[in-house]
Amino acid sequence: MSRAARQTPPFFYLAATASGKRSVGLRTARSERALADTLRRERLILLRSIRLPGWLASETKLKLKDHAEINEQLAQLVGRGVPLVEALEVTERTVRAQAQPRVGRIRDLVAAGSSFADACQQVGSFDTVNIAVYRASERTGDLAGACAQLSKTIRRQLAVSGKAGTMMIYPVMVLTIGVLISLGMLMFIIPMIGGALTSLAEQSGNDLPGFTLLMMTVGLTLREHLLIFLLSLGGLVVLALALRRRIAAASGWLARRLPLLKDVVLAQESARFFSVMAAMTRAGVPLADALSVSVKAVQHEKLRAQLTRMRNKLVEGGVLVRLIDQVTALPLATRKLLIAADRSGDLEHVFDGLAEDLQADVETKSDRFLAALQPLLLVALFAMIGALVLSIMLPMIQATGQVF
Repeated sequence: MSRAARQTPPFFYLAATASGKRSVGLRTARSERALADTLRRERLILLRSIRLPGWLASETKLKLKDHAEINEQLAQLVGRGVPLVEALEVTERTVRAQAQPRVGRIRDLVAAGSSFADACQQVGSFDTVNIAVYRASERTGDLAGACAQLSKTIRRQLAVSGKAGTMMIYPVMVLTIGVLISLGMLMFIIPMIGGALTSLAEQSGNDLPGFTLLMMTVGLTLREHLLIFLLSLGGLVVLALALRRRIAAASGWLARRLPLLKDVVLAQESARFFSVMAAMTRAGVPLADALSVSVKAVQHEKLRAQLTRMRNKLVEGGVLVRLIDQVTALPLATRKLLIAADRSGDLEHVFDGLAEDLQADVETKSDRFLAALQPLLLVALFAMIGALVLSIMLPMIQATGQVF
């Protein structure tokens, strides 16, 4: 169990409104007093509470959309001069219900004297990039600007990840439909006409082709042991869920090496990197420190290794102009633009512009990948369904040849 989970145990509570109407619920809080304060803001009076084991906590982690909403609200409120504690209180009421307890704890910690960055780190669900940007912005006194930049960065990440998810929906749906149709034909249609095919082969004086016999045997076996087949399929699903991290890692490794798809992945990783760099430099983080944090957001092995090497040599006293040119995973035009921006001292705006350009590049390359994927999907469908049709046609062709 994490430190944050130990500090925020769940409570089963009984509360009442001023009119006497009672309500019960499960909520995490640092203490019974903190729970009472939270309920009081909701015009509820705590009557009784029972502290439960930490593993019963129902609080979920913050999603990217939650982070974007929190940063947007804080950027607008703090930027207009609203005190941070009051801005967090308003933000708590505007985010989704599952995220409200965490925002409430951040507000309590800030009200108790903690910095916003330390409060976010203590509550959890905020990555090192957010924490570093918050801490740097508090030193420069521009928390509103940092929140605005982080919100923009997160929206870009959501757009890129949404595009990637949409890109995979089409092939997954097509393959799923193809597999279901093939299984239906294999288990029901082919065995159904198997008797007619056998009679046709006997009349022609020939045996059924081996491929047809194989398809009929497999179909009959699956139909007779349908429950075992479904249980085995369910077991595979459970196993896949248990090993989802390894499967995701293997899928990412494969995606970074397949033709066309590897270009999409590299563009996604580059867009994420430059978005984070824009947020870090906007908050006044030194370039070497910004690189140290931003590299953690990159999963592409080659790009991450080259960026890490560039950061290490930069700390050792290397010249950025020469080091950028050694990051060959980035396109030549991108490297030249970074070199020109470093000489003019305008890296912050260039990072932001490159993030937008690469996001558009992701969409272009994704469309190109889908266009190339469609013929491969048609071939896969033809191979699955065509093999079954062929198993039916072979005895007919054989009988026809015998007649003639």
